[in-house]
Order: sequence, then C-alpha cells, then structure tokens
Amino acid sequence: MGNAQCVALETGITTLADWRMRDILLGGQGAPLVPLFHAELFGSPDEPRAILNLGGIANLTLVDSAGSVVGGFDCGPANCLMDAWTHTHLGTTYDADGQWARGGQVIPQLLTQFLDDPFFLKPSPKSTGLDHFNPQWLRERLAGTSPQPAPQDVQRTLCELTVETIAQSLAQNHFKAQRLLVCGGGARNGFLLQRLKERMAPIPVDSTADHGMDPQWVEAAAFAWLAHRSLEGKVGNAPTATGARRATVLGGIFPAG
Repeated sequence: MGNAQCVALETGITTLADWRMRDILLGGQGAPLVPLFHAELFGSPDEPRAILNLGGIANLTLVDSAGSVVGGFDCGPANCLMDAWTHTHLGTTYDADGQWARGGQVIPQLLTQFLDDPFFLKPSPKSTGLDHFNPQWLRERLAGTSPQPAPQDVQRTLCELTVETIAQSLAQNHFKAQRLLVCGGGARNGFLLQRLKERMAPIPVDSTADHGMDPQWVEAAAFAWLAHRSLEGKVGNAPTATGARRATVLGGIFPAG
C-alpha cells in the first residue's frame, strides 16, 4: 500500500513519496517536514507564533512575525503513551476528551523520572518517534516504582509530561511566542488543551480551527502542499527545523502509469 510506484500504476495518478531522504542526505533529521506549511498558513505579521502538532509525538514550529521558520523540532510524546496506556487499562484506543486523565492525580516523583530522559535535554534540531517513546519505555520507568501507582494517576502524569515538555521546549529555544496554535488529533483532547492553556498562560492557546483549518486536516494538507511545491521545483524543507545544510526540493515523483 505504501509503494508509490504501485499507487501510481493502480490509480493512474502521479504520486509523490520518499519525502525525508534528500534532507537526510544533506545532514538533516528528515523531520519535521511541515514547518514551511505551518508558516505559510498560520504565520502572522502581527506576532511571532508557535504551531504545535499533537500526534503520536508532539512537534513545534516556531514562526517569527516576518513569516520565517526560526525553528522546528519534536518535543516528546503527545498521544502515543497515553493511547497505549488507555488501551491496556480501558480497552479503548484513546482517552476520549481526556476524561480518564482528568480524574487522576499527577505523581510528582514519576513525572520527574519521565523528564529525566536525555531526549528532553537535547538541543534542537531533534526528532524522535515510537522507536523511543513506546510502552516498553513506560514499563521500564514504572518497574522501580513502589507501590505501583494507580493506572489513572499514571495517565494523568503522562498528560502532564506532554504539557511540560512542550513548555520546556519553548523555553529552551528562547522563543517568545505570543500565540500557540494547536493541530493534530490531540487538539480534540479537552483536558490536554485545558492544561496547555493553564501552563502557557498568559500566552493564548488556540485550535487551528480558529485560524482556518480543522486540526485533523493540517498534516494531510501539509503534504499535499509539499507535493505541489515539489512538482513546481520549489524547496520543501526548512533547514532551521531539520538541521540540513541547505534547503532542497523534497520527494520522488512517480508518473501515472
């Protein structure tokens, strides 16, 4: 299903794929690749903004008031650990609206243990994924905890981990955002958004829906936009976000067959 040549042949539609390799060959992380789109769609001449994507992993794009991407990086886990923990203990795929987490209590010692992961101290550009932040990562940190904490309190602490690492990432990069825009599936988690608003105050925290696009459309729209740029021979990566030596056209083009 992910073979671009197969897709091009079966659909009769020119297909673009293999987005990360050229950035990697230029010394970049190959991620995140959405910052230029974030700047195009959500940048404002009135204020510097941070655009936060809450997928499995949380990532930030930093856009100054001139519309330039001055940084972009992964912060750490967003939904991936909370979803896995919810599935284990409730049998559902996610914690709807964060209601389970809302009823728990933060475990300070456990949160400190989570935050001790070296990834959180790495300077940007940086990226991560489920190869690092996964159920095994969580089990290892719970193994030495005695007595074992209540599952609902673990969920609440995981939610706080997401919030805290986002706030810390902004502080570490010395970016004075005047507004935080949130997209991705996590934007539908009401409790997570509440905690972000409380932690980021007085900086306003908005859904991208308030700025023209449904939170769950943003990533798909970003790659459609990147495809359009590639077909026109325009660059798609932001070296300030990926760490590549220079900007480049991204992806491979597979003509309709």
